Amino acid sequence: MRRMVWVATLVFTVTLFPGASKAAVTALVGGKLIDGFGGPPVADSVILIEGERIIAVGTVKTLEVPDGAEIISTEGMSVLPGLWDMHVHLMITGHADYGYWDVTYPPLFESVIMPASAHQLLLAGVTSARDLGAPLAESIAVRDAINAGEIPGPTMYMSGPFLQHEPYPGTEQFRWGVDGAEDARAKVRKLAEAGVDVIKLIDQDQMTMEEVHAVVDEAHEYGLTVAAHGHRPDEILRGLKAGVDCFEHTGLATAPRYPDVVVEAIRNRTAKMNLGPLFWTPTIEGLFNYEYVRDNPELLDDPSWHLGLTPDIIADIRASIRHPDRLPYFQITPQRRPTLKTKFDQLREAGVTLLIGTDSGIPMKFHSQSTWNELDIWVRELGVEPMEAIRAATYWPSVLMEVSEDVGTISEGKYADIIAVRGDVLRYINLLRDVDLVIKHGKRYK
Repeated sequence: MRRMVWVATLVFTVTLFPGASKAAVTALVGGKLIDGFGGPPVADSVILIEGERIIAVGTVKTLEVPDGAEIISTEGMSVLPGLWDMHVHLMITGHADYGYWDVTYPPLFESVIMPASAHQLLLAGVTSARDLGAPLAESIAVRDAINAGEIPGPTMYMSGPFLQHEPYPGTEQFRWGVDGAEDARAKVRKLAEAGVDVIKLIDQDQMTMEEVHAVVDEAHEYGLTVAAHGHRPDEILRGLKAGVDCFEHTGLATAPRYPDVVVEAIRNRTAKMNLGPLFWTPTIEGLFNYEYVRDNPELLDDPSWHLGLTPDIIADIRASIRHPDRLPYFQITPQRRPTLKTKFDQLREAGVTLLIGTDSGIPMKFHSQSTWNELDIWVRELGVEPMEAIRAATYWPSVLMEVSEDVGTISEGKYADIIAVRGDVLRYINLLRDVDLVIKHGKRYK
Protein backbone atom coordinates (compact mmCIF):
# COMPACT_ATOMS: atom_id res chain seq x y z
CA MET A 1 0.00 0.00 0.00
CA ARG A 2 2.83 2.41 0.85
CA ARG A 3 4.33 1.99 -2.64
CA MET A 4 0.99 2.73 -4.30
CA VAL A 5 0.77 5.98 -2.33
CA TRP A 6 4.24 6.92 -3.55
CA VAL A 7 3.26 6.16 -7.13
CA ALA A 8 0.06 8.19 -6.91
CA THR A 9 1.92 11.14 -5.40
CA LEU A 10 4.63 11.08 -8.01
CA VAL A 11 2.21 10.71 -10.91
CA PHE A 12 0.44 13.81 -9.61
CA THR A 13 3.73 15.68 -9.39
CA VAL A 14 4.81 14.77 -12.89
CA THR A 15 1.41 15.68 -14.31
CA LEU A 16 0.92 18.89 -12.33
CA PHE A 17 4.33 20.39 -13.08
CA PRO A 18 5.11 19.11 -16.58
CA GLY A 19 6.80 22.16 -18.03
CA ALA A 20 10.42 22.10 -16.90
CA SER A 21 10.71 18.35 -16.41
CA LYS A 22 8.80 17.10 -19.44
CA ALA A 23 11.72 16.93 -21.86
CA ALA A 24 14.04 15.43 -19.27
CA VAL A 25 11.84 12.44 -18.36
CA THR A 26 12.74 8.99 -19.70
CA ALA A 27 10.25 6.14 -19.39
CA LEU A 28 11.15 2.44 -19.46
CA VAL A 29 7.91 0.76 -20.48
CA GLY A 30 6.66 -2.80 -20.68
CA GLY A 31 9.26 -5.05 -19.09
CA LYS A 32 9.06 -7.50 -16.19
CA LEU A 33 10.50 -5.63 -13.22
CA ILE A 34 12.67 -7.38 -10.65
CA ASP A 35 13.13 -4.48 -8.27
CA GLY A 36 15.71 -6.01 -5.90
CA PHE A 37 13.48 -6.16 -2.82
CA GLY A 38 12.76 -9.87 -3.35
CA GLY A 39 9.02 -9.70 -4.00
CA PRO A 40 7.25 -11.09 -7.07
CA PRO A 41 8.29 -9.51 -10.36
CA VAL A 42 6.00 -6.80 -11.75
CA ALA A 43 4.67 -7.34 -15.27
CA ASP A 44 4.20 -4.48 -17.72
CA SER A 45 6.29 -2.16 -15.58
CA VAL A 46 6.85 1.55 -16.05
CA ILE A 47 9.87 3.35 -14.62
CA LEU A 48 10.15 7.12 -14.92
CA ILE A 49 13.60 8.69 -14.77
CA GLU A 50 14.38 12.38 -14.46
CA GLY A 51 18.02 13.39 -14.51
CA GLU A 52 20.01 10.89 -12.47
CA ARG A 53 17.13 9.52 -10.40
CA ILE A 54 13.99 7.43 -10.56
CA ILE A 55 10.89 9.55 -9.94
CA ALA A 56 8.16 6.91 -10.18
CA VAL A 57 7.66 3.15 -10.52
CA GLY A 58 4.43 1.47 -11.52
CA THR A 59 2.74 -0.37 -14.36
CA VAL A 60 1.14 0.61 -17.64
CA LYS A 61 -2.21 0.55 -15.80
CA THR A 62 -1.19 2.55 -12.74
CA LEU A 63 1.41 5.04 -13.95
CA GLU A 64 0.91 7.55 -16.75
CA VAL A 65 3.88 8.39 -18.92
CA PRO A 66 4.06 12.20 -19.18
CA ASP A 67 3.73 13.86 -22.56
CA GLY A 68 7.07 14.44 -24.23
CA ALA A 69 8.92 11.74 -22.29
CA GLU A 70 11.50 9.68 -24.13
CA ILE A 71 10.10 6.14 -24.19
CA ILE A 72 12.39 3.12 -24.17
CA SER A 73 10.48 -0.11 -24.75
CA THR A 74 11.45 -2.96 -22.43
CA GLU A 75 8.77 -5.30 -23.78
CA GLY A 76 9.92 -8.91 -23.52
CA MET A 77 12.74 -7.98 -21.16
CA SER A 78 13.68 -8.54 -17.56
CA VAL A 79 14.40 -5.17 -15.92
CA LEU A 80 16.50 -5.15 -12.77
CA PRO A 81 18.85 -2.97 -10.74
CA GLY A 82 22.34 -2.52 -12.10
CA LEU A 83 24.56 -5.32 -10.85
CA TRP A 84 27.29 -5.03 -8.25
CA ASP A 85 30.52 -7.00 -8.38
CA MET A 86 31.92 -6.95 -4.87
CA HIS A 87 35.43 -8.20 -5.65
CA VAL A 88 37.24 -6.93 -8.72
CA HIS A 89 40.79 -5.87 -9.51
CA LEU A 90 40.84 -3.18 -12.17
CA MET A 91 44.65 -3.28 -12.29
CA ILE A 92 44.78 -6.82 -13.70
CA THR A 93 43.06 -8.10 -16.84
CA GLY A 94 43.39 -11.86 -17.11
CA HIS A 95 47.16 -12.07 -17.65
CA ALA A 96 48.62 -15.28 -16.23
CA ASP A 97 52.00 -14.01 -14.98
CA TYR A 98 51.54 -11.69 -12.02
CA GLY A 99 55.26 -11.23 -11.43
CA TYR A 100 55.73 -9.96 -14.98
CA TRP A 101 52.52 -7.88 -14.97
CA ASP A 102 53.36 -6.16 -11.69
CA VAL A 103 56.66 -4.79 -12.97
CA THR A 104 55.62 -4.12 -16.58
CA TYR A 105 52.26 -2.37 -16.48
CA PRO A 106 52.00 -0.05 -13.43
CA PRO A 107 52.79 3.00 -15.61
CA LEU A 108 49.64 2.19 -17.62
CA PHE A 109 47.31 1.39 -14.73
CA GLU A 110 45.71 4.83 -14.48
CA SER A 111 45.68 5.77 -18.15
CA VAL A 112 44.80 2.47 -19.87
CA ILE A 113 44.43 -0.69 -17.78
CA MET A 114 42.04 0.40 -15.03
CA PRO A 115 39.80 2.53 -17.30
CA ALA A 116 39.51 -0.40 -19.73
CA SER A 117 38.53 -2.76 -16.91
CA ALA A 118 35.94 -0.29 -15.63
CA HIS A 119 34.39 0.23 -19.05
CA GLN A 120 34.12 -3.53 -19.62
CA LEU A 121 32.37 -3.99 -16.28
CA LEU A 122 29.86 -1.27 -17.05
CA LEU A 123 28.93 -2.70 -20.45
CA ALA A 124 28.46 -6.09 -18.75
CA GLY A 125 25.74 -4.54 -16.60
CA VAL A 126 27.85 -3.82 -13.51
CA THR A 127 26.95 -0.31 -12.35
CA SER A 128 28.69 -0.55 -8.95
CA ALA A 129 31.82 -2.45 -7.99
CA ARG A 130 34.26 -2.85 -5.13
CA ASP A 131 37.95 -2.87 -6.10
CA LEU A 132 39.96 -4.75 -3.48
CA GLY A 133 43.59 -4.09 -4.20
CA ALA A 134 45.47 -1.59 -6.36
CA PRO A 135 47.92 1.31 -5.92
CA LEU A 136 46.42 4.14 -3.89
CA ALA A 137 46.85 7.16 -6.17
CA GLU A 138 45.65 5.30 -9.25
CA SER A 139 42.64 3.88 -7.40
CA ILE A 140 41.46 7.28 -6.26
CA ALA A 141 42.17 8.93 -9.62
CA VAL A 142 40.20 6.36 -11.64
CA ARG A 143 37.29 6.35 -9.21
CA ASP A 144 37.10 10.13 -9.26
CA ALA A 145 37.39 10.30 -13.05
CA ILE A 146 34.42 7.95 -13.34
CA ASN A 147 32.42 9.97 -10.83
CA ALA A 148 33.20 13.16 -12.74
CA GLY A 149 31.96 11.61 -15.98
CA GLU A 150 35.39 11.76 -17.61
CA ILE A 151 35.56 8.02 -18.28
CA PRO A 152 32.81 5.35 -18.33
CA GLY A 153 32.63 2.83 -15.53
CA PRO A 154 30.67 1.60 -12.54
CA THR A 155 30.49 3.61 -9.35
CA MET A 156 33.69 2.29 -7.77
CA TYR A 157 34.39 1.63 -4.09
CA MET A 158 38.17 1.43 -3.75
CA SER A 159 40.36 -0.11 -1.07
CA GLY A 160 43.71 0.95 -2.45
CA PRO A 161 46.56 -1.26 -1.17
CA PHE A 162 46.02 -4.42 0.85
CA LEU A 163 47.17 -4.37 4.47
CA GLN A 164 49.10 -7.46 5.52
CA HIS A 165 51.96 -8.56 7.73
CA GLU A 166 54.58 -8.18 4.99
CA PRO A 167 54.14 -7.42 1.29
CA TYR A 168 55.27 -9.95 -1.26
CA PRO A 169 58.50 -8.83 -3.01
CA GLY A 170 57.79 -6.47 -5.90
CA THR A 171 54.22 -5.68 -4.80
CA GLU A 172 54.84 -2.79 -2.43
CA GLN A 173 52.81 -0.37 -4.59
CA PHE A 174 49.59 -2.16 -3.77
CA ARG A 175 50.45 -4.18 -0.64
CA TRP A 176 51.43 -2.41 2.57
CA GLY A 177 53.10 -4.19 5.45
CA VAL A 178 52.02 -3.67 9.05
CA ASP A 179 54.60 -3.61 11.85
CA GLY A 180 52.87 -3.24 15.19
CA ALA A 181 49.51 -1.89 16.29
CA GLU A 182 50.43 1.78 15.98
CA ASP A 183 51.77 1.24 12.47
CA ALA A 184 48.53 -0.56 11.60
CA ARG A 185 46.50 2.43 12.77
CA ALA A 186 48.77 4.81 10.89
CA LYS A 187 48.39 2.85 7.64
CA VAL A 188 44.60 2.84 7.98
CA ARG A 189 44.62 6.58 8.70
CA LYS A 190 46.72 7.22 5.60
CA LEU A 191 44.29 5.25 3.44
CA ALA A 192 41.22 6.83 5.01
CA GLU A 193 42.54 10.36 4.67
CA ALA A 194 43.40 9.69 1.03
CA GLY A 195 39.73 8.87 0.48
CA VAL A 196 39.42 5.08 0.19
CA ASP A 197 35.96 3.52 0.59
CA VAL A 198 36.90 0.23 2.25
CA ILE A 199 39.90 -1.35 3.96
CA LYS A 200 41.28 -4.64 2.61
CA LEU A 201 42.99 -6.93 5.14
CA ILE A 202 44.77 -10.17 4.22
CA ASP A 203 46.93 -12.79 5.92
CA GLN A 204 45.65 -11.65 9.31
CA ASP A 205 46.67 -15.04 10.70
CA GLN A 206 50.26 -13.83 10.28
CA MET A 207 49.63 -10.67 12.32
CA THR A 208 49.37 -10.27 16.05
CA MET A 209 45.83 -9.90 17.36
CA GLU A 210 46.76 -6.39 18.48
CA GLU A 211 47.57 -5.51 14.87
CA VAL A 212 44.35 -7.06 13.55
CA HIS A 213 42.26 -5.22 16.14
CA ALA A 214 44.08 -1.98 15.31
CA VAL A 215 43.26 -2.27 11.60
CA VAL A 216 39.59 -3.05 12.17
CA ASP A 217 39.03 -0.58 15.00
CA GLU A 218 40.72 2.30 13.18
CA ALA A 219 38.78 1.57 9.99
CA HIS A 220 35.52 1.62 11.92
CA GLU A 221 36.52 4.91 13.55
CA TYR A 222 36.60 6.35 10.03
CA GLY A 223 33.29 4.73 9.11
CA LEU A 224 34.95 2.26 6.72
CA THR A 225 34.05 -1.39 6.36
CA VAL A 226 36.79 -4.03 6.47
CA ALA A 227 36.98 -6.83 3.89
CA ALA A 228 39.34 -9.64 4.91
CA HIS A 229 40.57 -12.82 3.32
CA GLY A 230 38.90 -15.98 4.56
CA HIS A 231 41.14 -18.59 3.03
CA ARG A 232 42.43 -20.28 6.17
CA PRO A 233 40.73 -21.19 9.46
CA ASP A 234 42.87 -18.83 11.55
CA GLU A 235 42.27 -15.96 9.13
CA ILE A 236 38.56 -16.43 9.65
CA LEU A 237 38.75 -16.87 13.42
CA ARG A 238 40.95 -13.81 13.90
CA GLY A 239 38.78 -11.75 11.58
CA LEU A 240 35.64 -12.72 13.48
CA LYS A 241 37.25 -11.89 16.80
CA ALA A 242 38.28 -8.44 15.56
CA GLY A 243 34.91 -7.62 13.98
CA VAL A 244 35.63 -7.83 10.25
CA ASP A 245 32.57 -6.87 8.18
CA CYS A 246 33.00 -9.07 5.12
CA PHE A 247 35.14 -12.09 4.26
CA GLU A 248 36.47 -12.88 0.80
CA HIS A 249 36.96 -16.21 -1.04
CA THR A 250 36.11 -19.80 -0.20
CA GLY A 251 39.44 -21.12 1.02
CA LEU A 252 42.75 -21.88 -0.66
CA ALA A 253 43.12 -25.24 1.01
CA THR A 254 41.99 -28.58 -0.40
CA ALA A 255 40.44 -29.55 2.93
CA PRO A 256 36.96 -30.92 2.18
CA ARG A 257 35.10 -28.56 4.53
CA TYR A 258 35.51 -25.78 7.07
CA PRO A 259 36.44 -27.14 10.50
CA ASP A 260 33.65 -27.32 13.08
CA VAL A 261 35.32 -24.66 15.22
CA VAL A 262 35.15 -22.20 12.32
CA VAL A 263 31.52 -22.98 11.52
CA GLU A 264 30.57 -22.60 15.18
CA ALA A 265 32.34 -19.25 15.37
CA ILE A 266 30.50 -18.06 12.26
CA ARG A 267 27.18 -19.20 13.74
CA ASN A 268 27.92 -17.35 16.96
CA ARG A 269 28.56 -14.16 14.98
CA THR A 270 25.52 -14.42 12.71
CA ALA A 271 23.31 -15.04 15.76
CA LYS A 272 24.17 -11.56 17.07
CA MET A 273 21.46 -9.74 15.19
CA ASN A 274 22.35 -6.41 16.80
CA LEU A 275 25.61 -6.45 14.81
CA GLY A 276 23.82 -6.78 11.50
CA PRO A 277 24.59 -9.38 8.81
CA LEU A 278 27.98 -11.02 8.45
CA PHE A 279 28.80 -10.67 4.75
CA TRP A 280 30.88 -13.05 2.65
CA THR A 281 32.00 -12.85 -0.98
CA PRO A 282 32.92 -16.41 -2.00
CA THR A 283 34.41 -15.60 -5.47
CA ILE A 284 33.74 -19.17 -6.52
CA GLU A 285 33.30 -19.24 -10.29
CA GLY A 286 36.91 -18.72 -11.36
CA LEU A 287 37.81 -21.96 -9.61
CA PHE A 288 34.63 -23.83 -10.42
CA ASN A 289 34.92 -23.22 -14.18
CA TYR A 290 38.68 -23.58 -14.56
CA GLU A 291 38.67 -27.13 -15.92
CA TYR A 292 35.88 -26.29 -18.36
CA VAL A 293 37.78 -23.27 -19.68
CA ARG A 294 41.00 -25.28 -19.80
CA ASP A 295 39.32 -27.91 -21.97
CA ASN A 296 37.36 -25.39 -24.07
CA PRO A 297 39.88 -22.56 -24.56
CA GLU A 298 38.01 -21.07 -27.52
CA LEU A 299 36.00 -19.24 -24.84
CA LEU A 300 39.09 -17.10 -24.30
CA ASP A 301 38.74 -15.73 -27.83
CA ASP A 302 35.68 -13.65 -26.93
CA PRO A 303 36.73 -10.16 -28.07
CA SER A 304 34.71 -8.38 -25.36
CA TRP A 305 37.78 -8.29 -23.11
CA HIS A 306 39.77 -6.35 -25.71
CA LEU A 307 37.75 -3.18 -25.13
CA GLY A 308 39.99 -0.26 -24.18
CA LEU A 309 43.23 -2.25 -24.38
CA THR A 310 45.95 -1.61 -26.94
CA PRO A 311 46.91 -4.32 -29.46
CA ASP A 312 50.24 -4.99 -27.73
CA ILE A 313 48.55 -5.54 -24.34
CA ILE A 314 45.97 -7.83 -25.93
CA ALA A 315 48.74 -9.85 -27.59
CA ASP A 316 50.64 -10.05 -24.31
CA ILE A 317 47.61 -11.38 -22.43
CA ARG A 318 46.85 -13.86 -25.21
CA ALA A 319 50.39 -15.21 -25.11
CA SER A 320 50.28 -15.63 -21.33
CA ILE A 321 47.17 -17.86 -21.46
CA ARG A 322 48.06 -19.81 -24.59
CA HIS A 323 48.33 -23.02 -22.54
CA PRO A 324 45.60 -22.92 -19.88
CA ASP A 325 46.55 -26.36 -18.61
CA ARG A 326 50.06 -25.15 -17.68
CA LEU A 327 49.19 -22.13 -15.56
CA PRO A 328 50.73 -22.36 -12.07
CA TYR A 329 47.83 -20.35 -10.64
CA PHE A 330 45.41 -23.24 -11.22
CA GLN A 331 47.47 -26.35 -10.61
CA ILE A 332 45.71 -27.35 -7.37
CA THR A 333 42.30 -26.12 -8.52
CA PRO A 334 41.11 -29.60 -9.61
CA GLN A 335 41.65 -30.71 -6.00
CA ARG A 336 39.92 -27.62 -4.61
CA ARG A 337 36.89 -27.69 -6.88
CA PRO A 338 35.10 -30.62 -5.19
CA THR A 339 35.27 -28.76 -1.86
CA LEU A 340 33.65 -25.55 -3.11
CA LYS A 341 29.99 -26.53 -2.93
CA THR A 342 30.41 -28.02 0.54
CA LYS A 343 32.03 -24.84 1.87
CA PHE A 344 29.51 -22.63 0.07
CA ASP A 345 26.67 -24.62 1.68
CA GLN A 346 28.34 -24.44 5.09
CA LEU A 347 28.43 -20.65 4.85
CA ARG A 348 24.77 -20.44 3.81
CA GLU A 349 23.69 -22.80 6.57
CA ALA A 350 25.69 -20.83 9.14
CA GLY A 351 23.67 -17.74 8.30
CA VAL A 352 26.11 -15.51 6.44
CA THR A 353 24.82 -13.10 3.80
CA LEU A 354 26.56 -14.05 0.56
CA LEU A 355 27.50 -11.46 -2.06
CA ILE A 356 28.32 -11.74 -5.74
CA GLY A 357 31.99 -11.04 -6.39
CA THR A 358 34.36 -12.59 -8.86
CA ASP A 359 38.04 -11.78 -8.27
CA SER A 360 37.72 -10.44 -11.79
CA GLY A 361 41.09 -9.87 -13.45
CA ILE A 362 42.76 -13.08 -12.25
CA PRO A 363 44.22 -15.32 -14.98
CA MET A 364 41.64 -16.02 -17.74
CA LYS A 365 38.92 -14.10 -15.86
CA PHE A 366 37.94 -10.97 -17.77
CA HIS A 367 35.90 -8.04 -16.51
CA SER A 368 33.53 -8.32 -19.46
CA GLN A 369 32.48 -11.85 -18.50
CA SER A 370 33.11 -12.66 -14.84
CA THR A 371 29.99 -11.34 -13.11
CA TRP A 372 27.36 -13.21 -15.11
CA ASN A 373 29.44 -16.37 -14.84
CA GLU A 374 29.43 -16.10 -11.03
CA LEU A 375 25.65 -15.72 -11.01
CA ASP A 376 25.30 -18.66 -13.37
CA ILE A 377 27.37 -20.98 -11.17
CA TRP A 378 25.42 -19.98 -8.06
CA VAL A 379 22.12 -20.85 -9.74
CA ARG A 380 23.02 -23.73 -12.04
CA GLU A 381 25.56 -25.61 -9.92
CA LEU A 382 25.07 -24.48 -6.32
CA GLY A 383 21.29 -24.51 -6.09
CA VAL A 384 20.72 -20.84 -5.26
CA GLU A 385 17.33 -19.46 -6.30
CA PRO A 386 17.71 -16.85 -9.07
CA MET A 387 16.01 -14.15 -6.98
CA GLU A 388 18.43 -14.79 -4.10
CA ALA A 389 21.40 -14.60 -6.47
CA ILE A 390 20.16 -11.34 -7.98
CA ARG A 391 19.70 -9.79 -4.53
CA ALA A 392 23.26 -10.84 -3.71
CA ALA A 393 24.31 -8.72 -6.69
CA THR A 394 22.00 -5.76 -6.07
CA TYR A 395 20.31 -5.18 -2.71
CA TRP A 396 22.75 -6.71 -0.23
CA PRO A 397 25.92 -5.03 -1.55
CA SER A 398 24.24 -1.66 -1.17
CA VAL A 399 23.41 -2.52 2.44
CA LEU A 400 27.00 -3.47 3.27
CA MET A 401 28.37 -0.32 1.66
CA GLU A 402 25.69 1.78 3.42
CA VAL A 403 24.35 3.28 0.20
CA SER A 404 20.98 1.49 0.06
CA GLU A 405 19.19 4.83 0.22
CA ASP A 406 20.59 5.61 -3.23
CA VAL A 407 21.15 2.33 -5.08
CA GLY A 408 20.58 -1.42 -4.97
CA THR A 409 16.88 -1.44 -5.85
CA ILE A 410 14.61 0.15 -8.41
CA SER A 411 12.48 2.49 -6.37
CA GLU A 412 11.45 6.12 -6.18
CA GLY A 413 14.19 8.60 -5.33
CA LYS A 414 17.12 6.30 -6.02
CA TYR A 415 19.71 6.64 -8.72
CA ALA A 416 18.59 5.22 -12.04
CA ASP A 417 21.07 2.34 -12.13
CA ILE A 418 19.07 -0.08 -14.26
CA ILE A 419 19.79 -2.92 -16.67
CA ALA A 420 17.52 -4.94 -18.93
CA VAL A 421 17.96 -8.17 -20.82
CA ARG A 422 15.71 -9.83 -23.33
CA GLY A 423 14.05 -12.90 -21.81
CA ASP A 424 13.33 -14.16 -18.30
CA VAL A 425 16.41 -14.09 -16.06
CA LEU A 426 14.49 -15.80 -13.26
CA ARG A 427 14.34 -18.87 -15.49
CA TYR A 428 17.57 -18.44 -17.45
CA ILE A 429 20.08 -16.51 -15.34
CA ASN A 430 22.76 -16.87 -18.01
CA LEU A 431 20.88 -14.39 -20.20
CA LEU A 432 22.89 -11.84 -18.25
CA ARG A 433 25.90 -12.74 -20.39
CA ASP A 434 24.61 -10.23 -22.96
CA VAL A 435 22.85 -7.31 -21.30
CA ASP A 436 20.75 -5.28 -23.73
CA LEU A 437 20.31 -2.05 -21.77
CA VAL A 438 22.63 -0.37 -19.25
CA ILE A 439 21.64 2.87 -17.54
CA LYS A 440 23.80 4.35 -14.79
CA HIS A 441 22.73 7.48 -12.92
CA GLY A 442 20.14 8.10 -15.61
CA LYS A 443 22.59 7.98 -18.54
CA ARG A 444 22.30 5.21 -21.09
CA TYR A 445 25.58 3.47 -21.90
CA LYS A 446 24.25 0.49 -23.87
